[in-house]
Amino acid sequence: MIEEIKQDAAERMDKSLQALGVAFSRIRTGRANPAILDGVEVDYYGSSTPLKQVASITVEDARSLVISPWEKRLVPAIEKAILKSDLGLTPASTSDIVRLPLPPLTEQNRRDLIRQARQETENTRVAIRNIRREAIADLRELVREKEATEDDGRRSEDDMQKLTDSHIKRADATLAEKETDLLEI
Repeated sequence: MIEEIKQDAAERMDKSLQALGVAFSRIRTGRANPAILDGVEVDYYGSSTPLKQVASITVEDARSLVISPWEKRLVPAIEKAILKSDLGLTPASTSDIVRLPLPPLTEQNRRDLIRQARQETENTRVAIRNIRREAIADLRELVREKEATEDDGRRSEDDMQKLTDSHIKRADATLAEKETDLLEI
């Protein structure tokens, strides 16, 4: 039973780190990355549809993306969706594709993006600590119900703390890597 609690906590902590990776992929760096458009929704036949389901997104060069809709009539809707999103990007379109030039990041933009990355990392740390708290509460419940010895409970709590520390270190390492990307000119 103790091992199941530890395993569940480890899986949930790993999922928190994966969510941090997804959040970081949406934070724009100096290079073009199609993941920054993951949150953009296009009006497609009256329903809101993710952009990547109605068009292909490719990296043209280091500072621009090309969006090729599968239906030409979607070009204006895609432009409108990008302008409406909070990305701060201005699309340029031709008859059948949308080009999305990514302007170079200013010093202020970089600071704002680093602040956003730090906030995402802090949210992940809080989530990992909450998972630890819940797992330790479950372990203490096992000890209270005499399903595990007090020594096993204490050892398991120490293991849970070590697991938490390692996951927080991984989150911090991911943040350091993202900050390095953002500061690159």
